[in-house]
Amino acid sequence: MRKVIVILLVAVVSLFFSCKQEPTIYHNTVSGQVFGTNYTVQFFDKEQIDYSKQYDSLFTAINKSMSTYQSNSDISKINSGDSTIVVDEHFKKVFQTSKQLYTQTNGFFDPTIGDIVNLWRFGPKELGKKPDSVMVDSLMKFVGFDKVTIESGLIKKEYSNTFLDFNAIAKGYALDVVAEFLDSKQLNNYLIDIGGEVVAKGSKPKNSKWKVGIDNPNFDGSQEAQRVIELTNESMATSGVYRKFKIDEEGNRYAHIFNTKTGYSSKTNVLSVSVIAPSCMLADGYATAFQAMGIDKVKTFLLKHTELKVYFIYEEKGKIKTLSLNDFPE
Repeated sequence: MRKVIVILLVAVVSLFFSCKQEPTIYHNTVSGQVFGTNYTVQFFDKEQIDYSKQYDSLFTAINKSMSTYQSNSDISKINSGDSTIVVDEHFKKVFQTSKQLYTQTNGFFDPTIGDIVNLWRFGPKELGKKPDSVMVDSLMKFVGFDKVTIESGLIKKEYSNTFLDFNAIAKGYALDVVAEFLDSKQLNNYLIDIGGEVVAKGSKPKNSKWKVGIDNPNFDGSQEAQRVIELTNESMATSGVYRKFKIDEEGNRYAHIFNTKTGYSSKTNVLSVSVIAPSCMLADGYATAFQAMGIDKVKTFLLKHTELKVYFIYEEKGKIKTLSLNDFPE
């Protein structure tokens, strides 16, 4: 009789635990457009929360500070010759990190290349003339981030004509700003994507890692994943020449990545370079610089920067090849 009672008790306990429900985890997702591209922010939490207004507020502040496409932004006013603009903390952080990258990459990352970008019709300012060597040379004398400083919040330029452009790093910074906001809300599992640049923290339910795709370099504009990797507590940015390019009157294709030493589009067999870094701002800036530097210089650079993981897609003898450096995930 005792055995029966024990069995019944075990059955009741088992039934109790089987009926106990696990807490509901909500998948919160917001998508929209910003910086001329699409964005998605998703996170998992015990509550349904909509932070879209907060995201818009952050994006608006960053645009007001550094958008060269908005005439009333701080950077546009500075580029127009207003020397009285006191820059905000967003501007200062991006400026300081840009100085770091400028020094480390020996000038291959240079935000003062802006008017060269405009000259070749990739920027916000239309110069209205067909580029030639005389025009390139005349603008190159204003290039050099070592000629620009911040003093008491004011931008000091050696040449008033120097055009500042942080578009190669500001988008990555925007992801970091959104990540800081989500961290302030004690959220531990999220993925932020702005135009293919991503910040991944934690994981999806059941410890499933976030999966992120790296596009095939298709010049026809179509999108398909060349590789899918898993990210946890990492940031990644990709710079490519297969989407943003122009074709001249002779049918030659030239891309939006410029050699800061010459003022001309970088001639390279590199189609795209993806960088995983401690922050998305760094990943964004390094990806741009590495695209211009080329594979051999990047290999040497990475010997002293083991914190960076890099993935190249390049063309060799008519074939598409890939190269993973510093344990870039398979």
